[in-house]
Amino acid sequence: MKIGCLEIKLGAPWVHSLKEKQMIVRSLVAKIRNTFNVSVHEIDDHDVHQQIVLGITTGSNSTAQLQSVLDQVINFIESNYEVSIDEIQIDIL
Repeated sequence: MKIGCLEIKLGAPWVHSLKEKQMIVRSLVAKIRNTFNVSVHEIDDHDVHQQIVLGITTGSNSTAQLQSVLDQVINFIESNYEVSIDEIQIDIL
């Protein structure tokens, strides 16, 4: 079995408080989990209100399947949220 890991750093310059950021993070995490059946957590920059860093993992026997799911997650975030994608790191182990 192989594991795909995605670390994605998002910018949200219009966010003005940590409370507002947490509402966005909760929405993102829930929708990504429900849509793609992957594990999602905020992994860094918890106290920076205009940065969101998510860690997303999934497992499969196929490297192509892992890459496809992680690419779909990226496309989902781009098309459904008003955030900029500042950095993406994908590792397949």
